[in-house]
Amino acid sequence: MRGYRLASAPRELAETVTPNDPDTPRPSQPPSATNGSQPIVESHELFRGASEILISHDGAIYRMRITRQGKLILNK
Repeated sequence: MRGYRLASAPRELAETVTPNDPDTPRPSQPPSATNGSQPIVESHELFRGASEILISHDGAIYRMRITRQGKLILNK
C-alpha cells in the first residue's frame, strides 16, 4: 500500500496518508479518527473536482494541489 505526505513537511514530522482507491467502495459515513478528537476531511470534499485550491491561514494564502501522481503539495 502506497502512502503520501505533504512535500513541505519534514519527513520525521509528516503524517503519512494512504490514498483513496477509486475502485474501493466508500463507507456511507466518513471514517472517524481513532481518538475522536481530530476530524478527518476527505480531499475530494476540499477540492470538489479541482486539482488546486487556495487556503487562507493566519493572514497568509497557501496553494494546495494534487499532482499527476496523486500526491498533495502545499506551497506558501
